[in-house]
Amino acid sequence: MVQSASEQPEQGQEAVPHLLKPPGQILSTMESDGSRRWLKPKVSDGRYLRRRRIVAALLIFVFTLLPFLKYDGRPLLLLDIMNREFFVFGLRILPTDTAIMALGMVFVFLSIFWFTAVFGRVWCGWACPQTVYMEFVFRPIERWADGTWGKGGKAKGAAVPWRQVVKYGLYFVISFYLAHTFLAYFVGMDNLIKWVWRSTPFEHPWAFGIVTLVTIAMLFDFGFFREQLCIIACPYGRFQSVLLDRSSRVVSYDKARGEPRHKGRRKEMSPDLPIVGDCVDCRKCVTTCPTGIDIRDGLQLECINCAQCIDACDDVMEKIGRPQGLIHYSSQMEDEGQRFSLFRPRILIYPIVLLALVTGIVTLVMGRKSFDVAINRERGLPYQKVESDRIANTFTMHLVNRSRDDAVLTLVGVEPAEVDVKTTSDEIPIEGEKSVTAGLRAVAPASLFKDHWLPVKVTFRSDQGDERVISFRMAGP
Repeated sequence: MVQSASEQPEQGQEAVPHLLKPPGQILSTMESDGSRRWLKPKVSDGRYLRRRRIVAALLIFVFTLLPFLKYDGRPLLLLDIMNREFFVFGLRILPTDTAIMALGMVFVFLSIFWFTAVFGRVWCGWACPQTVYMEFVFRPIERWADGTWGKGGKAKGAAVPWRQVVKYGLYFVISFYLAHTFLAYFVGMDNLIKWVWRSTPFEHPWAFGIVTLVTIAMLFDFGFFREQLCIIACPYGRFQSVLLDRSSRVVSYDKARGEPRHKGRRKEMSPDLPIVGDCVDCRKCVTTCPTGIDIRDGLQLECINCAQCIDACDDVMEKIGRPQGLIHYSSQMEDEGQRFSLFRPRILIYPIVLLALVTGIVTLVMGRKSFDVAINRERGLPYQKVESDRIANTFTMHLVNRSRDDAVLTLVGVEPAEVDVKTTSDEIPIEGEKSVTAGLRAVAPASLFKDHWLPVKVTFRSDQGDERVISFRMAGP
């Protein structure tokens, strides 16, 4: 196809296909030539930053303190994967509690959906560990060592070499400490202290390996990858297109009030002067952003709702004598002049579902017995013919005592009655909060089998009074 004169490139101008032209900005952490753009956001002190500091201090304190806390002699929170048991606020969860764990996971995810629908990505800017430790632990150390950036992106003063050594030393110490605290949630603080002070890494290589890997990962993250975790790697930012709606709270720039932009201090309004907006285009909202975006371009994937741009803009508005709130927490509906309503179907449905989940979890917890029995078929022959018309199956039982008191389990019932069931011993003792393995042998007439299977129910009773009915199937010819 022949190009028209207006479409043909001028002489000396390179003809570049439109699809190959790079956009003005690809990522806030990437320069136009594709190299890394290192962000050193300025601190904008204000009401939101002061509140975030309080929240961050509380979260760090809770994260550090929680492994030490106990309830009724048990860890308040322990995810003991090696021993296959969790302790969550005094509740002991075992592998047999799959329904409770499943409902709990659904509850957590739906809570995130509901929280995001109401408050937007406040979690990212206020409570996410990446933001809390990056902005309130590692960046302050970096500013102390490297100095802050002045005008033109130049550092104020030359970096002192010994401070660089101290900076990376502090990075390592903090990461090493956080890695140990992280491990305490999986092995318990008592075990961790014992391993650190009374053992060598060779006695617990897997624990030492986890601490080493987590320390290296934190040094890489907070020392190099940094805000790119939020922009590139974290899936939560991608979810916001699904989780947010037009009524969700987001950081918003008031274009009607701020545009057109005009640099310099505002003068008294006069009919002879052109109409300009309140935005003085100082770019403080950009230089203070921890992800390097310009909030004036609208809602963006990189925005973590940290409100640093709000604090920066409010400070400028106060200096030029204009009302604060040019950048503020709002919603798309409010920005378009529509009425904001907190009570909308999506916000009301989530709590109803969450309440149903809590009810289900409480019902399952309250209905748990003091012991569990799991019956599994032994490997090898599925069945044996012990007589001309009788079939035998062999099983392995895994019995768990949930209570702290010792218990004795007894087989008290079998259905159908024609099935003869024998256990390793008539009475099976189990220590408190321990488990044992025992054998079970079932023999039934061949005439009871249908399509090679026979459903059987057995009833076990503990000396504490609890009973459980366990179902299994016998295999036959």
